[in-house]
Amino acid sequence: MTKRKLLTRSLAGASALSLFLMAGCNGQGEEDTESPEEVTNNGEEEERQAGEESNELEQIEVMLDWYPNAVHSYLYAAQEQGYFAEEGVEVDLIFPANPTDPLNLAATGEVTLGITYQPDVITARNEGIPVISVAAIVRSPLNHIVYLEDSGIESPSDLEGRQVGYPGIPVNEPLIETMVTEDGGNIEEVELIDVGFELGSSIVTERADAVIGAYINHEVPVLEHQGHEVGYFDPVDYGVPAFYELVMVTNEDNFEENEDVIHRFWEAASRGYEYMKENPDESLDILFGHEDQENFPLVREVEEESLDILLSLMEEEGEPFGSQSEESWEETIEWLAETGYIDEQPSTEDIFVNIAEEE
Repeated sequence: MTKRKLLTRSLAGASALSLFLMAGCNGQGEEDTESPEEVTNNGEEEERQAGEESNELEQIEVMLDWYPNAVHSYLYAAQEQGYFAEEGVEVDLIFPANPTDPLNLAATGEVTLGITYQPDVITARNEGIPVISVAAIVRSPLNHIVYLEDSGIESPSDLEGRQVGYPGIPVNEPLIETMVTEDGGNIEEVELIDVGFELGSSIVTERADAVIGAYINHEVPVLEHQGHEVGYFDPVDYGVPAFYELVMVTNEDNFEENEDVIHRFWEAASRGYEYMKENPDESLDILFGHEDQENFPLVREVEEESLDILLSLMEEEGEPFGSQSEESWEETIEWLAETGYIDEQPSTEDIFVNIAEEE
């Protein structure tokens, strides 16, 4: 028997005794005095309301890095399969108006968590923004140099004297500089042009000879789906550390205040990841139920190829999904410092926490 039930019964008994004494002295009870049954019912109602309150789901907002696509399938699977609810969490998955929103809004606490890029987290910490990474989602770069096979480009140094399109995001500059230099080329001979997010169409229309900022799990399968033969260079093969392409971030204070719910969120998300691995077709079915058809309609063939690529990059053997290593953070910080992308090197102790290994 619970303490609350014992207390309810005690109150009922005390009330009954009080009524009995009053009746003996006065011949009748007060009209506004509750009966034992009323006291008992009131106590049970309070207990029911307290139980309902304790069963309420804690609401959090998670901002995706982009429109819903294959890399987010594990989150939608966790939501659809009820894993979040089982952990007592209600998750609102929202997508950004621009690429900087997930990091900025997570840093200010306007969203609980945001999906962003490891180099951007390092840059933010270098600028004193109190954002921390709680989990790694994609463990190596998806951002590659992409070109058409018939362009005559065979290595990054072949970009000398050519125009390379990029989406105007600064981190692409140290990427291409490192790759061209490592391959023996002169970065001063490469012309970067801002093409926004028209990356695939830029090389198809020959506005650019190649692009940086294109993703092997999106632009590449899209171009192939359109009938183009493409080639690409992996940054890791040309002097760039295997940085985490995508990480989950939050604000320092928010993590301290909501550490328990963030842990429970990630436990459910990890179960969603396992479901996605075991049921890729069903996971994509779930994803397509959440696509933004107006702004970013999905193509099944493209997302199938994308998920196949991602599954080889989202987990490291022997490590739980989402785990992070100090070595990865140190290597990426040093690389950004060496290229002059950041002025000072933030401490790895301040920049990430390993909730995946604590589950």
